[in-house]
Amino acid sequence: MRITFVGLGVMGAPMAGHLVRAGHQVTGFNRSPEKAGRWAAATGGRAEPDVARAAEGAELLILCVGNDDDVRATVHATLEATAPGAVVLDHTTTSATVAREMAVLAAEAGRSFLDAPVSGGQAGAEAGKLSVMVGGEAAALERARPALDVYAKAVRHMGSSGAGQLTKMVNQIAIAGVVQGLAEAVHFADAAGLDPEAVYGAVSQGAAQSWQMDNRWATMARGEFEFGFAVDWMRKDLGLVLDEARRNGSRLALTALVDQFYAEVQAMGGSRWDTSSLAARLTPPSRR
Repeated sequence: MRITFVGLGVMGAPMAGHLVRAGHQVTGFNRSPEKAGRWAAATGGRAEPDVARAAEGAELLILCVGNDDDVRATVHATLEATAPGAVVLDHTTTSATVAREMAVLAAEAGRSFLDAPVSGGQAGAEAGKLSVMVGGEAAALERARPALDVYAKAVRHMGSSGAGQLTKMVNQIAIAGVVQGLAEAVHFADAAGLDPEAVYGAVSQGAAQSWQMDNRWATMARGEFEFGFAVDWMRKDLGLVLDEARRNGSRLALTALVDQFYAEVQAMGGSRWDTSSLAARLTPPSRR
């Protein structure tokens, strides 16, 4: 396929690289041209410093940008340049509202828009094993599958436009609660004088086991947070969740509380720390 990939950050760069290696014709764009240039040199893809020119003739326009405003700006700048009948595949985590807006805009231009946020983080992007939750037309999803199947281990069609973003919100709600519980468990084990490695070996084989425990217990116990999914990004996502909850009337007391805990981590200087840094706010300053 002729593909344009907009947003070559820690997630987008490896995803776009998988597409090049799979034989697709990929043009990459990033707001920092030097980053796009490094990606092109490393993968053999083509970098283009102008986003509209990058999108010219694209059958599939993939977005992995920052927020609602970035998606709106990119779609408005590129939609008419794509091939007639093109699919816009948006991997950005945004509001369901902007997903629906962009779907209408794309349809008016004879294109299709899919909201397709991902789960799996940087490691999943690099390994080509992301989970993708998709909202939009089923027919458009089938046209995008040759690309999605390159870097995703699971692709689920969740319903009409916005359903992908709503499903990602469910994902973030669940993660927030699990990570806070894990932070308190690590903190309690330390306060009780237990060996964290031995505790992990005991509890990870039962009902407490989770991806977060398997991948974050050891680093949380050591106070290592300079990696992974940044607190700033998680707060952006939880802000979307809480806005949507106010609209649909859902009661998310724990999610709102964890969001405030992340605000404390930001105040500690942990804006770019991994989300597991909830453990840091439970550690006495003298031991950080």
